Amino acid sequence: MARPFKCRYVWNNPNFYYFKPRAVPLAGLKEVILTVDEAETLRLKDLEKLEQTQAADKMGIHQSTFQRTLTRAREKISDAIINGKAIKIHGGNYKMPGLDRTGPLGQGPFTGRGRGQGFNQPVKCICPSCGYQEAKKPGVPCSTIVCPKCNSRMISS
Repeated sequence: MARPFKCRYVWNNPNFYYFKPRAVPLAGLKEVILTVDEAETLRLKDLEKLEQTQAADKMGIHQSTFQRTLTRAREKISDAIINGKAIKIHGGNYKMPGLDRTGPLGQGPFTGRGRGQGFNQPVKCICPSCGYQEAKKPGVPCSTIVCPKCNSRMISS
């Protein structure tokens, strides 16, 4: 039996979870799943410019594990760009240091690209037909949600 994956620390919860080629209908696209911890390796190495040993320590994993995860993430991104696939950031074996998925310094959901300020994003999705309201989920446009009461498309508030 294989050893289970070690849980990785993720310090920045992605604000957007889906990317796709412009002007291509979503229905006809293949998807590449990028895990949250793979996205974190890209952020630490390519955006924060940390050395692999520093980034691995920050995530609580060994440097060789960090290298394999980074390579896997770059392969997935390359596949999506070259072959015109959508990228969905989802899943993985990780935890946020705040233990409530908020991370440090206000870098959780609804904080405006990790700066803790917000960009006046909508916090509710509303049905224009019946008035039903529900909380907006980060990375999910209200226009993709169907009202459970009357089956109309919702709009953002």
